[in-house]
Amino acid sequence: MLKIFLILIFLAVHPVHVSLLSIDYTEEDNSFFVFLKLYYDDFLLDAAGCVINEGNGQTPGNDLSLNSCLFRYIEEKLDICVNNQKLKGEPVNLLLEDNELKINLKYGIASKFDSVTVSNRIMTELYDDQANMIILRVKDFEEGFKFTPSVTQKTFSIRKMNE
Repeated sequence: MLKIFLILIFLAVHPVHVSLLSIDYTEEDNSFFVFLKLYYDDFLLDAAGCVINEGNGQTPGNDLSLNSCLFRYIEEKLDICVNNQKLKGEPVNLLLEDNELKINLKYGIASKFDSVTVSNRIMTELYDDQANMIILRVKDFEEGFKFTPSVTQKTFSIRKMNE
C-alpha cells in the first residue's frame, strides 16, 4: 500500500514530460554553449540502464568521465548542425539535483554560418506527450521552438555572419 501511495505522490509531483534546451552562440569563442535540463527519472527510462555515477557524495560534474553514458545518450538524441555539418559537443559540467539533470556542453564551429539545424529526439520514443523546448540565440537572432515526438527537427535560418 505504501508503494502505491509513493508512486501516486511521485506522479503528482512530476506529471509533465518536458526537456529544456538553450543554445547560445558566442562570437569570442566561435562556439555554441548549450544548456540542457531534463528529469533524471525520465532519462533513466529512456536510456535503459544508464545511471549517473554520483561518486562519493560529490556533484556528478566533478568527474565527467564517470558520466560517459549520459554524454553518449546526448550524442545519440541531440544533433546540432551548422550549414549541414554536424557539430561535436564537449561536456562542460553536470549537476544532478532534486531529480533534475542540468548539463552544459560546448560545441565549437567555424565563424561563418547561415543556418542551424537542431534534431532533438530526447524521450520522443518514450512519451507521446513529450515536449522538448528550445531557444536558439545568435547575435540579435532569437527564436524558440517546441519539438514533439512527431516533429524532431528544425532548421533555423540565420542571416550570414560577418556580413
